[in-house]
Amino acid sequence: MPRYKLTVEYDGRPFAGWQIQADQLTVQGLLTSAVEALSGDKTLVQGAGRTDAGVHARAQIAHVDLTKEWDTDTIRDALNAHLRPHPIAILAAERAADDFNARTSAIRRHYLYRIINRRADLTLEAGRAWRVPRPLDAATMHAAAQRLVGKHDFTTFRSTECQAKSPVKTLDILKVERSGKDVYVTAVARSFLHNQVRSMVGSLVLVGEGKWAPDDLAKVLDARDRTACGAVAPPDGLYLMKVEY
Repeated sequence: MPRYKLTVEYDGRPFAGWQIQADQLTVQGLLTSAVEALSGDKTLVQGAGRTDAGVHARAQIAHVDLTKEWDTDTIRDALNAHLRPHPIAILAAERAADDFNARTSAIRRHYLYRIINRRADLTLEAGRAWRVPRPLDAATMHAAAQRLVGKHDFTTFRSTECQAKSPVKTLDILKVERSGKDVYVTAVARSFLHNQVRSMVGSLVLVGEGKWAPDDLAKVLDARDRTACGAVAPPDGLYLMKVEY
């Protein structure tokens, strides 16, 4: 059976996340239905990451096995036709090696968290960024973020519902940058724990507001205690930007 790699963009607001759930609208569920409408194949579309409800993707990667060869442009265009009017788009479809796996073949995942640091409510960006009305010191946030880079036990920044076998992860990059009113948090690692990025962002905002010092973030990490974490940032600002293979 030929295997195809899909690059998928979506606005996460209408969905209960990536993963299929009973009686819920999900990205995986709609993609799987679109594949069946195109090919007649009842086959599950598998993704690189299980984004939560409300989380967006610029370039989620998925793979799917079909019973026959298809032109890749036809796959892209036909799936997009079947996905309308839902805010999901297949950016590209490619023939993949038989052993390619969107999840297990990935070597690094890139996430971006968007904060808009202003007093006024969001209008055009509502649901696509987190508005933080209090002034944020992005430079101090970046300095604090470096305490989390490397191999650590991230229990503090792990959801109580996380199903990962180990809380130990290696965080390759965590940087904070400001551009005008926008504050961007970039996180790169082979894999992440459930809610890890949003948990780290929520704690970094406390640093940016001056409520925590950078060293406090290191202490919170070392505590290995979920209750020590700051409030989890909302899903609105989180984007899966890229998956490396």
